[in-house]
Amino acid sequence: MSNKIIVGSEEWCALPGLGIKAVKARVDSGAKTSSLHAINISTFKREDGTWVSYEVHPLQGSRKVTLQCESKLIDRRVIKSSNGETEKRFVVREQLHLGEQSWEIELTLTNRANMGYRMLLGREAMGQKILVDPSATCCLGEMSAEQVNELYGKLVVPSSGLKIGLMASNPDLYSNKRIMEAGQQRGHEMYFLNVKQCYMKLDASEPEVHYRGGRILNDLDAVIPRIRPSMTFYGCALTRHFESLGVMALNNSEAITQSRDKLFSLQLLQKNNLDIPTSGFANSPADTTDLIDMVGGAPLIVKLLEGTQGKGVVLAETRKAAESVINAFKSLKANLLVQEFIKEAQGKDLRCFVIDGKIVASIERTAAPGEFRANIHQGGTASIVQVTPEEKKLAIKAAKTMGLQVAGVDIIRSSKGPLLLEINSSPGLEGIEAATGIDVASAMIDSIEKKLGWKK
Repeated sequence: MSNKIIVGSEEWCALPGLGIKAVKARVDSGAKTSSLHAINISTFKREDGTWVSYEVHPLQGSRKVTLQCESKLIDRRVIKSSNGETEKRFVVREQLHLGEQSWEIELTLTNRANMGYRMLLGREAMGQKILVDPSATCCLGEMSAEQVNELYGKLVVPSSGLKIGLMASNPDLYSNKRIMEAGQQRGHEMYFLNVKQCYMKLDASEPEVHYRGGRILNDLDAVIPRIRPSMTFYGCALTRHFESLGVMALNNSEAITQSRDKLFSLQLLQKNNLDIPTSGFANSPADTTDLIDMVGGAPLIVKLLEGTQGKGVVLAETRKAAESVINAFKSLKANLLVQEFIKEAQGKDLRCFVIDGKIVASIERTAAPGEFRANIHQGGTASIVQVTPEEKKLAIKAAKTMGLQVAGVDIIRSSKGPLLLEINSSPGLEGIEAATGIDVASAMIDSIEKKLGWKK
């Protein structure tokens, strides 16, 4: 027992073979396997077998340190997480340095960006070498930010990058933080712009966009609009003003405006011969009966045109329930769509993340038990999915039809083939990055760089 290392619930360790000089690991004797945060994972061949290439950001809450790593692949393993979800992961073997000792351990590679720690040390890796004191932390020594920076070197952001404004409402939202980090990581000056705190000067000779406090934003190279639905009118007006100043917008104001109008967007898709669920729209409650028949009767979906992230979407399972919901919404003078219910989809849909006419990542979203909406914000779960050529073509054409450079295209699999549900101009990154390990935020920044002809 005297030869065993006594550790707390978290410890600083190193993986020298990967160039990871310091990473804080969660020590968890309840977990069987160990895992390491990794994204952009891909395999390649060498003479001695299959290897895996991946990126590691060893410091929690930061992507400023990016390590490109390679390891020999030793296994592919299905891992069940603490919340009951299963995931097939690549397994590698690397040297662990903990305290004064060093030994080989197996690590599964997964996106841990949403976890508290970039590494998990499980009981298989501990073997007979470790004793855990769960009431203690960093028994082998704490490290300050200054010490970590010294290990990885001073991180200086080049000043030769682009000036990019992220137009949104909440700087703490995962998607917004990720886009800011991705831009900074590639050497750009990133500015978070609260849409409500921007205002415009309309003038034939000197038009301007101002930010609260007096800063003039005319010198931006590009803006990324991430406008919440309640701010669509003002946000699109602001985007349009930036465009008039020659500032590139990653999704222009016209594309955002038409994608936010659910009825108009369905009409555009229909006009371009893209398959959508049968839908009905009427102005008067007097037309409720015919509206229900139009979409094949109950069960059916009732959607508020102003709803988002699954809010304002109701499943009416019987004709009477459908009549009640439709008439209730109509009495509130709410605009709504009635849509056929695709029972065979079984609460699942596809989210394809399209950038510049290419699908960069795709997931299958599954609704929570007792729920029919597969949105992540409604408790849905995400998993990697292989989209068919037909689904791929549908998603890409839908984004093009809307005029969106960046789009989250939602598709449902029906007995009639894939159907377009919705096209989102500000798709969330959290679910798709966590499930796929793909750095979607960097792909968005890459799109701006290409359009502006910027090279590092």
